[in-house]
Amino acid sequence: MAAGQAAEAGAEVLLFEKMRQPGLKLGITGKGRCNFTNIAEKTDFIAHFGKTGKFLHQAFGRFFNRELMVFLENLGLKLVTERGGRVFPASGKATEVRKVLLKWINKGETKINNISSVDELLREDSRVTGVISKGRIFSADAVIVTTGGASYPLTGSTGDGYGLAQSAGHTIIPIRPALVPLETAGPEAGKMAELNLRNIKVRMLVNGKKQREEFGELIFASFGLTGPVILTLSSAAVDARRKGQKVVFSLDLKPALDEQKLEARLLRDFAARGNEPLSSVLRGLLPREMVPVCLDLIDLAPDRLANGITVKERRRLRTWLKDFRLEMVKPRPLKEAIITAGGVNTREVNPRTMESRLIKGLYFAGEVLDLQADTGGYNLQAAFSTGWLAGRTAAAEK
Repeated sequence: MAAGQAAEAGAEVLLFEKMRQPGLKLGITGKGRCNFTNIAEKTDFIAHFGKTGKFLHQAFGRFFNRELMVFLENLGLKLVTERGGRVFPASGKATEVRKVLLKWINKGETKINNISSVDELLREDSRVTGVISKGRIFSADAVIVTTGGASYPLTGSTGDGYGLAQSAGHTIIPIRPALVPLETAGPEAGKMAELNLRNIKVRMLVNGKKQREEFGELIFASFGLTGPVILTLSSAAVDARRKGQKVVFSLDLKPALDEQKLEARLLRDFAARGNEPLSSVLRGLLPREMVPVCLDLIDLAPDRLANGITVKERRRLRTWLKDFRLEMVKPRPLKEAIITAGGVNTREVNPRTMESRLIKGLYFAGEVLDLQADTGGYNLQAAFSTGWLAGRTAAAEK
């Protein structure tokens, strides 16, 4: 986006691409479907970025979700809006987004140097003068760093931009995984690996106090937890663990039933199926994989008959159904994260232009900046918006 916009604004543009083909990471986003934006209003949109979101006001004011959608439609991409305002290519293929962008780039005045990583920024008197790539010097009036984060390194996203920014005097907010699966203590999650739960409520407890709550889909894995709800909560969970705080996820498996209604449901089921073993009766309340885990944690034998369950034992079951707890140990590795949290300190970048406040002619856009949101199309929109703004303003450099 930055390269194409700079070219359309009249600049001579050279795009350095580390891999054999550009845009590989874009081609695998959103589980291969590319949720590239969201139709939310700007205030709500920015709120998803937390404390650094205000940095995006200017970029979103120039090029936001509607503009991006029209831009891609004009390139021939058909779009579809799904639940939660998430926008995808109608084909369901992320590669289609990559394809139309490359076609657009190739029609313009942008030259692409493939298999060409940038090794060094060239500066003179607090101004960028070009780059060094593969031992060659390339002079330039402006340089835009759009190297992304450090997740999915096989796509070329290995954090190169952080070193380039630091060499120019920029502060790097410590990078860490975001939108990442989480490892949990104990064997319980592993016993239910690949089980997908929909419409459950998850509370994140930090040092015993509820910090956040989300509703939706969760997936158990051999190592712990993943799925949309966990990915949404993961950034806050990772930051809490980095501070040495205890993070526990409390799963409400029956959010549609309060304690009283759940008790009535249990009484009704146990009365109707009193001569059946508890393991059989619980299949009406839980997926098959969860039943042995449940019985083990509440210390009840699977062959106990339902009509023999005491009031105290039924209370233990009811409590577990509303408050099944799993403690987070650590996040999965950064290479498994959807995005990278941290990056170039946004206080050192002009939000009106994306230009460095330290080095004239140096610009930043996308995930290399300390900008991160939860899932829903927000992060890609930020990348496109900051790229658009950086390309347009950099093109004016002389």
